[in-house]
Amino acid sequence: MAFITDKHELKSGLIIFRRADVKHQNWYCRIKIPHENRYKTLSLETQDIHAAKDKAFDADADIRFRLKHEVPIFEKSFADVAKEYSEHHKQLKASGQITPQRWSTVDTYIRLHLIPYAGHTQIALMNEEKWRSYFPWRKENGKGRDGGKPKDSSIRHEMKAFLAILNYAADKGYIRDRQVPRGKALPGHEGRREEFTPKEYRHLHTFARGWIKDAPHERSKWHRTTVYNFMLIMTNTGMRTMEARNLRWRDYDLRTDRHGRQFVCLNVRGKDKYRELVAPHSVADYFERIRAISKAVGPDDFIFTSYDGKSSSTLYQDPIGELFKKSGLLMSSSGSRRSAYCFRHTYATFRLMEGVDSIFLAKQMGTSVKMIEDHYGHITPAKNAERILQGIPGWEPIENSSGGNSRSVHASGAGTKTTAKPEGEV
Repeated sequence: MAFITDKHELKSGLIIFRRADVKHQNWYCRIKIPHENRYKTLSLETQDIHAAKDKAFDADADIRFRLKHEVPIFEKSFADVAKEYSEHHKQLKASGQITPQRWSTVDTYIRLHLIPYAGHTQIALMNEEKWRSYFPWRKENGKGRDGGKPKDSSIRHEMKAFLAILNYAADKGYIRDRQVPRGKALPGHEGRREEFTPKEYRHLHTFARGWIKDAPHERSKWHRTTVYNFMLIMTNTGMRTMEARNLRWRDYDLRTDRHGRQFVCLNVRGKDKYRELVAPHSVADYFERIRAISKAVGPDDFIFTSYDGKSSSTLYQDPIGELFKKSGLLMSSSGSRRSAYCFRHTYATFRLMEGVDSIFLAKQMGTSVKMIEDHYGHITPAKNAERILQGIPGWEPIENSSGGNSRSVHASGAGTKTTAKPEGEV
């Protein structure tokens, strides 16, 4: 290295030196990484040679500590990690695990907004304050699609991508888990609700049956029938849309518990992980309705396909949008546009309304208890008034005909009495 001057070797693989290409006289050190053909160079920020030697030995000890405890030695910038994350999603797109649109959207967020905000910042310096500060920065400096100020909803989507990058960095060991923001809500979030209420779900369920009958031709009837049963499956399993897209016929199985009751078991794949979830026996009927009209029914064939039997990359986005719009349920009560993902929100909401423990629900949905509590905390207390007010004078338990306590709402929202079918069966 031509710019090195006043070189002193302190031990094998460790030197201190000054640089000829700078005006100051501060010392630097260069440490060879054991068992690798790489070096770590650091500024020691002192002109005193004795202090420089002490700092160099400290830096060498720090490198060895990091190696022993598998802590990253070369700190990446946020831009480095964001680009790596985008490339990872590009590979997921190539393997069919996410849609091309999803990758394109994330990549756009990264290039146009996130890197200009935090690109040069070391990933090790990221924290919740830096993440939350993105919202006011974007409002002040950014532009929306129409050239005006960006919408709050758009910024929240960008912040979700920002958060996903930090989670990715933690998984890779670039930052500590505690550095990942754990805030309960995104800045600017005003109680967004995308799930269906029991009343809305009953209306959607009833409307969908007439919608199928009114199909103008056979192909349209096929799509509407498939979408209807897709909706029933999703609201009774809590699957992610990515998991549904990857689901094959071999992943679907009927099993029996120790009491002889049948239930559906699904092996789903998404986010690079496999997991098992269960659903009531009636969900098998919805799968069989799809199988009866599908052109792809082999063990290795995808369950949710196009009319021609090919994997549905969009998972019926257009017909689902049409169903929501014609039923008057396209927009949620918070003003958010609903998508197929609201079926998962609906499942979680209805199961919590039934009193399912957050631990079991988190396991079923492939997420954390904290996420359940953070995102579905609105379920209580009003929707669990019966349990909360139990024992208060004037709020005695209501007995049903079987001698047990009656429940006011069921998991699918298909009925309000205990005799109603919990899956919204036809």
